[in-house]
Amino acid sequence: MKPVTPRGFRDVLPQEAEERIAVGDSLARTFDSWGYRPAETPVVEDYGILEQGAGSLEGTAFRLFDSDGRLLALRPEMTVPIARMVASRLKGERGPHRLRYVADVYREQASLRGQSRQFTQAGIELVGAGGAAADAEVIALLIEAISATGLVDFTVALGTVAVLGALLDASGADEAWQREVRDAAHDRNLVEIDRLAGREGLSPSVARALAEIPRLRGGRAAIEECRAHVAACGCSESLDGLEATWELLESAGVAQRVTIDFGTMRSFDYYTGVVFELLVPGVGLPLGGGGRYDELLAVFGAPAPAAGFAVGIERLHIALAEEGVVPATRGLDAVVCGSRPAEVFEAAGKLRAAGWRVRLAPGAEGKDAVSEARATGAVETLRAEGGSIFRLDRSGEPTESIPSPIPPPQALGGEVG
Repeated sequence: MKPVTPRGFRDVLPQEAEERIAVGDSLARTFDSWGYRPAETPVVEDYGILEQGAGSLEGTAFRLFDSDGRLLALRPEMTVPIARMVASRLKGERGPHRLRYVADVYREQASLRGQSRQFTQAGIELVGAGGAAADAEVIALLIEAISATGLVDFTVALGTVAVLGALLDASGADEAWQREVRDAAHDRNLVEIDRLAGREGLSPSVARALAEIPRLRGGRAAIEECRAHVAACGCSESLDGLEATWELLESAGVAQRVTIDFGTMRSFDYYTGVVFELLVPGVGLPLGGGGRYDELLAVFGAPAPAAGFAVGIERLHIALAEEGVVPATRGLDAVVCGSRPAEVFEAAGKLRAAGWRVRLAPGAEGKDAVSEARATGAVETLRAEGGSIFRLDRSGEPTESIPSPIPPPQALGGEVG
């Protein structure tokens, strides 16, 4: 049988793996600098718990039965597991809770570029803080974290589900029709929204708002135009949260990275307020996104406002490559060779204690060791002999000995191309 990986899953070879780890570490450092602490959840969750929080997962989640006969699922995202954890493990503890993660998630979906069935998300959840200030914090953190990775050309598309919810309430229409409108909005199917807005008996102001608002994009002018539509429908307050968030982002000096887009929606049903997506040219899918989900924790018996986001590491890696950005990784400092393995092991131990990253080559000598160093990207070749450690030149001849105590490596903090 030919050894292959299942559809939508892939092996990650060392160079790419190192770069992806570097991207995740960069995001985590920025999250950490804002006071977000690491958290981990199991790779599997009770299927009923996931559906309780995220809505129907039919065709999305990988399901399995354990030996107890319980229906489980591989986590398709991290927000519901984090909410479940906070509601059960941190209930009663003083918030707000600022949590971060880098974790693999799994979804049953078509295998397109940047859209695998297993992928890694880096994200944060701000649980226990509501209002525009918390929303602006989450969005500003996203912008700072993405900028820190070296990505230059990106935009955050900012919208709100509160406006659509208010318009559906104002419509007075049956739940089946409202569900169709929500599905069309999630799919950004403007043709279907137009059709549904033509429903007989629907208020002209609501019909006009449903058809026009998803097409509004820009900055302050888009907010003002949306305000006119929702005011005519008697639900002007549904826009207050997004407008206040926009004003705070302007004050923070990051609004130039943000575009108001009232067509922005998210795929899960738990969002209640602002929603946003991270977009870049050249990648046909959002790199990530998030928003406010104030009702999710109440499902688990611990009501609390919350907001957060997740970024796909693989998609971000693709976007960086499109811009020619190579994530900084630290390669090998040296290959340590020598005719006596015991001396090689001893020397390598001393080097590692001094902060070196070394590869052992016991038995290798001269040009062979230099060739191995070159092939593995090591900065230099060393030889252990008689209790000393010597540098080798390109021809494999010893030049100078490493002094004692051993100094930091020349490559410390450097990059390997």
